[in-house]
Amino acid sequence: DLSPADMILFKSVHFAAFITDLGGTTSHTAILARSMAIPSVMALHNARGLVRDHDLLIVDGRDGVVIVNPDESVLAEYRLRQNQWRIDTDKLKRLKTSKSLTLDGTPIELMANIELLGDVAAVKAAGAHGIGLFRSEFLFLNRSDLPSEDEQYESYKAVAEALDGKPVTIRTLDLGADKQAPWGHTVADNPALGLRAIRLCLAEPGLFQTQLRAILRASVHGQVRILIPMLVSFMELRQTLQRIDEARDSLRKDGLKFDEGIPVGGMIEVPAAALSAGFFAEQLDFLSIGTNDLIQYTLAIDRADDSVAHLYDPLHPAVLNLIQYTLRAGAKAGKPVSVCGEMAGDPLLTRLLLGLGLRTFSMQPASLLQVKQQVLKSSLEALAPMAQRLLKNTDPDRTALLLSRLNG
Repeated sequence: DLSPADMILFKSVHFAAFITDLGGTTSHTAILARSMAIPSVMALHNARGLVRDHDLLIVDGRDGVVIVNPDESVLAEYRLRQNQWRIDTDKLKRLKTSKSLTLDGTPIELMANIELLGDVAAVKAAGAHGIGLFRSEFLFLNRSDLPSEDEQYESYKAVAEALDGKPVTIRTLDLGADKQAPWGHTVADNPALGLRAIRLCLAEPGLFQTQLRAILRASVHGQVRILIPMLVSFMELRQTLQRIDEARDSLRKDGLKFDEGIPVGGMIEVPAAALSAGFFAEQLDFLSIGTNDLIQYTLAIDRADDSVAHLYDPLHPAVLNLIQYTLRAGAKAGKPVSVCGEMAGDPLLTRLLLGLGLRTFSMQPASLLQVKQQVLKSSLEALAPMAQRLLKNTDPDRTALLLSRLNG
């Protein structure tokens, strides 16, 4: 297996591909692999017993296939596929400077997700409108100590300055589940339901205060926003906003500048939060739907467990209804709502999300131009009724057909 912390090390060492016996296609490890455009196939179970040193492998990350010692005809076929993929990718680069508008002229924001400062180059290369999700927890991994306030401030400042005034949404520490730091708490029996994300931050006020001060200090160097992960209860929100106020007060006492009007948003990742989206929208400046965890918690499926991976379904009516409910709650309150999970970067789902009312997408930079291509070919007036049909569909055999018609 490979952990998300292992994957961060891949950013400084080049690998052509990787395969694992354990893990899942929607785990953070797989998400990071896609963000780095590294072909990978996970949860093969017996690969270590079947692959030997010096074997030649074809790793087809698109179809989830690994071929050991292919013959010349298979090798030739895959080289053709690889060349075609490169040609298609080069063609997409022409869309970088195109305005992100639907056929009926509606502007769509296409933002990028990043883990570290080094990812900013890919954000710019894709022509993103900003950073919709900066996963700050990766500053805390692969080390035995905690990053200081100044170290965090310098990282956040560098990203804000590099974006030249475009928005940078910094998610506060989201450790737990499959992202564990060596100095962190003991792993729980069920870490996905344990002390993670905002729960961990509220349990460690010193840790949280240090990060909040660093983010606030960086806010004078660009259009910085704070994003709170995994909000569930109103008490959590109240405590979180109190912690942010305390960080503001401490900076004022120290004579340090920050953006007094810095926007604060919340992630909708749990069904309880989605059903309470109206309240959260009233209290916060913006919402961001984390579809990876929302699907996991709605369908009671462990994202990292491949034995139930076939049940992980972004098109489940319950998931789609929660997404639409959140989008409508944001619209009613006059607050922007984005999607920053893997659904946002899947071009097969772009038109569906547009039809449900989504106007801001945030994804891995590698996916952005494919999604943009779909936006440019879409008419919102035609998509809305088709999206509603798919939303109300309960026949799994019709789901693929309806999605195909939507994308036709």
